[in-house]
Amino acid sequence: MKQEIFRGAATAIVTPMTKDGAVDFNRFHRLLEEQIAGGIDALVVCGTTGESATLTDTEHVRVIEAAVKTVAGRVPIIAGTGSNDTAYALELSKEAERLGADALLMVTPYYNKTSQNGLIAHYTHVADRVHTPIILYNVPSRTGVNIKPETYAALAKHPNIVAAKEANGDIAALTLTRCLCGDALDIYSGNDDQIVPILSLGGKGVISVLSNVAPQLTHEICASYFAGDTAKAAKLQIDSIRLIRALFSDVNPIPVKEAMNLMGLEVGPCRLPLAPMTDAARDALAAELKASGLLK
Repeated sequence: MKQEIFRGAATAIVTPMTKDGAVDFNRFHRLLEEQIAGGIDALVVCGTTGESATLTDTEHVRVIEAAVKTVAGRVPIIAGTGSNDTAYALELSKEAERLGADALLMVTPYYNKTSQNGLIAHYTHVADRVHTPIILYNVPSRTGVNIKPETYAALAKHPNIVAAKEANGDIAALTLTRCLCGDALDIYSGNDDQIVPILSLGGKGVISVLSNVAPQLTHEICASYFAGDTAKAAKLQIDSIRLIRALFSDVNPIPVKEAMNLMGLEVGPCRLPLAPMTDAARDALAAELKASGLLK
């Protein structure tokens, strides 16, 4: 049996910025504490929601370091270290390992893309050279690359590849992945609107955007399911769907950062090329936050 990184809800946390676009490490520290106080089960830093694509190498390392030091083992820290350059992904992964990350989240190569055989070679190259467990990240809407169930099955044979964050939205393919991999690969939902469906197929939880604004709710969806109260988990999933849709009404993390700013959490702007929401979109987002009781 492979190591279980976490069970429940992990927040793919935003990277707060100052008005001039610098990483706000003081605010980041407070966000981490607020997430833990909210009952979150793990934290993912330098992922898509953390704007890893526009962090400099120095910032990327400093954010991971700050998270590890602040959290100090209270919940697992999962560091985003994926790249479309295998050598660079390995470099980042080794640095995250040195800093004490509990796991690595590695997105599929993007832009230059690769074949299924290339995916196996890419992930195996890194997994052979680090000791920290790896979570594969499949999000073809962003990368143009999809991990097929058969490829998951091949990768799951590696002792250091322990889980996948699945965000391709294809429940049928996920079912086949579960059939082929069994207990050799844990699955986490990468879509907040599919938490309960994926849990019902044996998923271990979610890596969530929603939990940036509602950590207790997201944790409770998972906790209720694991406690055997599937009806409650399903109701929470259904009741949160309008808020989830609002948080993805523009390119992530534009809406979730805007929501957090509206809630007074002061996470600042996104870096270009991610542009601010229109006034109409912001008003619609605010209405959903109010309807959900997150904004007065």
